[in-house]
This record gives sequence, structure tokens and C-alpha cells, in this order.
Amino acid sequence: MQEVSLEVNGKKILREIEDRVLLSTFLRDIINLTGTHIGCDTSQCGACVVHVDGKSVKSCTLLAADINGSKVTTIEGLATNGKLHPMQEAFKKKHGLQCGFCTPGMVMSAVDLLKTNKNPSDQEIRDWLEGNICRCTGYQNIVAAVKEAASKM
Repeated sequence: MQEVSLEVNGKKILREIEDRVLLSTFLRDIINLTGTHIGCDTSQCGACVVHVDGKSVKSCTLLAADINGSKVTTIEGLATNGKLHPMQEAFKKKHGLQCGFCTPGMVMSAVDLLKTNKNPSDQEIRDWLEGNICRCTGYQNIVAAVKEAASKM
């Protein structure tokens, strides 16, 4: 057992956990933030993407103990005072989702993309999101949503 201190969505969280607890498990099962989805257990699908210290990461590939002291942002942490983040709004407006399972990871990855590339081309968006799998939308509406958000952010 190990004590882990993380700042999650702006709140300090201190928990004693087993060394082997994945960040995705910590978020979903220990602190009950279920927006981070676990889809494949092999880090292939990207449904578990969150930001750690400002960078998008697949939370199923990190041990929570290994990021002790870090700042974590989940899909729940993007909205401010009940107002959706521009990327969340764009996914809603452009219907960049169907079943919604991959959406949190897509949104988190896309937010990270726009931090470094303010006006990405369709191909740059597709390349950036290739680690996120969607089985429903065909990606066109996701690309449109990222373009929409880029115009607002």
C-alpha cells in the first residue's frame, strides 16, 4: 500500500492504494469519476485518455502511484461552472458522437491537439486521433467538431 496525492480536476485527492492500481481504475473505482472509459484493456482504443500535467495520456497505461504529485484533468474537469468546454460543445453541435463510449477520450485528445496546433487540417486531426478508436461515427463528424472547436478556442 502506498499513499498517493493527486490534484484531479482542481481538487486535491489523497488516497492509500495498492502499488498496482492503474490511473483509470483510480479515477473510476476509487474516486468515482466514471467519464473516463475503459474499452480495451490493451491501450489500443483511447477511451481512457485524460490529461496528466497538461498532456494527453492513456490512463490504462499508467500506475496511479507513478504520477504521485501530478495534476490530472478528466472529461468531468473540462466544463467550467456548468458551462461545457468549447470542444464538448463542438462535439454536441457537430454530432461527433453516436454511442458516446469513445467520446471522452476523443475530446481529451482533441483538446491537447489544439494546445499545440491552433488550426489543424483534416489530415492532422485524423493523424492526431489515430490512437482513439470510434466504431460508430466514421470520424467525419469528429473531425468537423475539432475544426469547430478550433474556431472557438
